[in-house]
Amino acid sequence: MEVPTPFEQTALYGVIFVAIGALLYAALLAEQVLREPKGSGRMVEVWEGIKQGANAYLKRQFKSILLLVGVLAVILYASAALANVPYSISLGRAAAFLMGVFFSASVGYLGMNMAVQGSIRTSNVAGKSFRDALRISYRSGTVTGMLTDGLGLFGGTLIFILFLKDSPEVLLGFGFGGTLLALFMRVGGGIYTKAADVGADLVGKVEKGIPEDDPRNAAVVADLVGDNVGDCAGMAADIFESYEVTMVSAMLLGLAITPFDYKWIVFPLLVRAIGVISTIVGTYCVSLWPESWTKGNAFKAMDFSYDLSSAISIISTFFLALYYAQDLRVFYAVAVGVLLAISFNKLADYFTSPHRKPVDEIAKSSKTGAATLLLSGLALGFESTVWVLTVIAATIVASTIFFLGGGPILAMYGVALAGIGMLTHTGNNVSMDTYGPIADNAGGIAEMAEAEEEKKRALAALDEAGNTTKAVTKAIAIASAVLAAISLFASYAESIGAGHTITLDIAEPIV
Repeated sequence: MEVPTPFEQTALYGVIFVAIGALLYAALLAEQVLREPKGSGRMVEVWEGIKQGANAYLKRQFKSILLLVGVLAVILYASAALANVPYSISLGRAAAFLMGVFFSASVGYLGMNMAVQGSIRTSNVAGKSFRDALRISYRSGTVTGMLTDGLGLFGGTLIFILFLKDSPEVLLGFGFGGTLLALFMRVGGGIYTKAADVGADLVGKVEKGIPEDDPRNAAVVADLVGDNVGDCAGMAADIFESYEVTMVSAMLLGLAITPFDYKWIVFPLLVRAIGVISTIVGTYCVSLWPESWTKGNAFKAMDFSYDLSSAISIISTFFLALYYAQDLRVFYAVAVGVLLAISFNKLADYFTSPHRKPVDEIAKSSKTGAATLLLSGLALGFESTVWVLTVIAATIVASTIFFLGGGPILAMYGVALAGIGMLTHTGNNVSMDTYGPIADNAGGIAEMAEAEEEKKRALAALDEAGNTTKAVTKAIAIASAVLAAISLFASYAESIGAGHTITLDIAEPIV
């Protein structure tokens, strides 16, 4: 068919509405956080230095990227025009590239600034109310998460509505724009973070023998800035890129299955819209769980909320697959992806929580010296990687088995849907990741301001959970990149071999 059915057209505009709702929810949370008092005195003085440093870094980075973005936009347009691609597609691809760059930059910039604002408010309220400190820090991170979710879904759906069957060609530009910014922000921010972190430790702990985040160490401010530009802005842009790429690959393969039925393309968008709604419910509930359930453990509260979002998404996707797609195989593939993300939460909690056996064993190994401590930590790190690789491989195998007999394109479409499922709760994932540096910064501000011990203990408990949440998000970012790469390679092979069989031999140098 040339156009989507009336139901599909209505559903697509509904997806746009949901994406806008995600952005409005982010604005609501930002307004709630900014209403909280910042405190005064030395804490605000330290915070001002962090805010200025973080914004100076991003301003310099964006200035460096700007020229490259302009050149690449022209090249994208010119290359498409020289290949005799229709004018609307060549122009649309360049415009989509710029939109991807702008959206990714917005997620990084706005999210990082919200994290900076949240850290001082978390530090101010900690010691008075653990629940309020968790609420402020997590909702500050949720702003970044919902920006990632909302802008990614809005951009992808808008392009599909405008270009329909030609949308995958244009979506390539959108994905490339997000990828470019993610590369600069993730790699650049990561290098800055580690350089500042190691530098602060060398000066403070090694040379002067003073504690971490000691106010006498000026390099601590650079370290806290690094947490924001690397773990907030960088990771948010990274996951935004994966969000876009998994959507692009699913839509490309959906079009390859049949150009006459839009359900294979619309279905992933509807799943993402369901994910946004379930994410809003889950993230809002983080600070509402009874104390008897969480026992003062911030990660448990986030994990309960993630499981709630997952349950809503899985149940809703089942009915969507049953009544719209009329093919439960697509439900199974999405559900496997959601379960993969849940498994990362459980694995990260097991290997990084101070209440679990692995961390306890590492702590005990330090009694015999630094060498055994290092070896113990490295060994358990390798062990955790094996489990992560195992569940990723199992997900890929399972998502292809569901489509056995349907051909290689359908099998790879299953992998793409698993990626869609895994990033269905991108809002939750980014919220958990951004929460980590917010809690870390809040603790650093309190330490540098020489706050009371009760406040420091409360912030240490929040930071403890933040170390686990950052581990979860890194696993999800890597796994989503794996699934996206596999499905994108399949769509590439299908595109260059359209109309006839083609064999790609990776032993050939040209390949």
